[in-house]
Amino acid sequence: MARLYADEMFPQKVSELLRTMGHDVLTVQEAGNANLGIPDDEVLAFAIADNRTVITLNRQDFIKLHRSSPKHLGIIVCTNDTDRFRMATRINEAINQEESLIGNLIRIVRPTS
Repeated sequence: MARLYADEMFPQKVSELLRTMGHDVLTVQEAGNANLGIPDDEVLAFAIADNRTVITLNRQDFIKLHRSSPKHLGIIVCTNDTDRFRMATRINEAINQEESLIGNLIRIVRPTS
């Protein structure tokens, strides 16, 4: 089970599915941080303060953040997949393969056709 912080663009349906798989998912919306234009580094800081791993579709910016600030509780960057169940399943499997998410950058790539 992972404690996740889903950023503003992350699909709500995937967050819900990850909860059914046993993960503790807090969304930006639930945290009261939606539509505020919060910079990515502050999203990461919030996640760290709340002991959570960031999960996002914003791959480029969070990969850069990981490289410049590797002291975090994990960042999961995803390629969007319209098959939400498949997306949640791939994320769940990737999390379960890791001994710890701390300081890790995990890439979830949508499978090709």
